[in-house]
Order: sequence, then structure tokens, then C-alpha cells
Amino acid sequence: MSEALARQRPIAVRTAADTWLVEAEAVRIGPDVLVWIWGGERPHIGAVAAAAARPSLSDPGRRSATASVLAYPGHKEDVVVKAVAESLAARLDTNVVVTAGIHWDDLPPDGVAQVVERCREIGGLLARALAGEGNA
Repeated sequence: MSEALARQRPIAVRTAADTWLVEAEAVRIGPDVLVWIWGGERPHIGAVAAAAARPSLSDPGRRSATASVLAYPGHKEDVVVKAVAESLAARLDTNVVVTAGIHWDDLPPDGVAQVVERCREIGGLLARALAGEGNA
């Protein structure tokens, strides 16, 4: 199998903790990356972010990213998709699209904070795996 085809195999990750479990898969499409994140009782598509890498505005020697976000009415995954998309785009120096849909009925406020932290964890796991730094 060619290297280009091998890179198109999905990378699957999940949070270490099962409480408020969040999962994701990523696939390279040429140099770009497509990510989907889900969790909860009713996974869905709640928001989408498209990020592009660029030089940092404060330090042109560093990479950063800018994202555009679309959230469906009533959905709050916009914060998660923007953060993960910008982080991956800057680290991998490529275009990244992230979609997420995470839902638990009656999620308490501390649960929301834990889910956001789980999504940060997912972003880190994906970044390491996509950068070729061993197993996620």
C-alpha cells in the first residue's frame, strides 16, 4: 500500500476516563485533517470548525491558526470544535475540519467542565497521533 493511502486510515482515540467518555476519529485527506468528536447518549453534529494554519500574529516565527465556526441553533459544541481545530492546524501546519456532537441529558455544570476537559484531552491525543509521535 502506498504511503498516501496508509495515511488515510482513520485514527481513533478516546478519553482515559469512562465518566463522560468522549471519542474521536481523524483521517488525513491529502495534507489536510478531518476530525469527528462524539460522546454521550445522543451523538450528533452540533458544530463544525474549519481552521487554517498561519504565522502567529505576536511571533511570526511560530505557527498559529484561525478558525471559522458554524453551530446549529441550541448547540454548544462551538467552543470545542474551535479549540481542537485551531490547535491541530497550528501544530500540524495544515487545514483542519472538526465536527462534534456531544449530549447527555441533564448534564450538571461540573459535567460540562469535565466534558470540555475531555475534549482538550482528545485534541492532544489526536495531535500526537497525527504528528506520528507513536500511539495515541
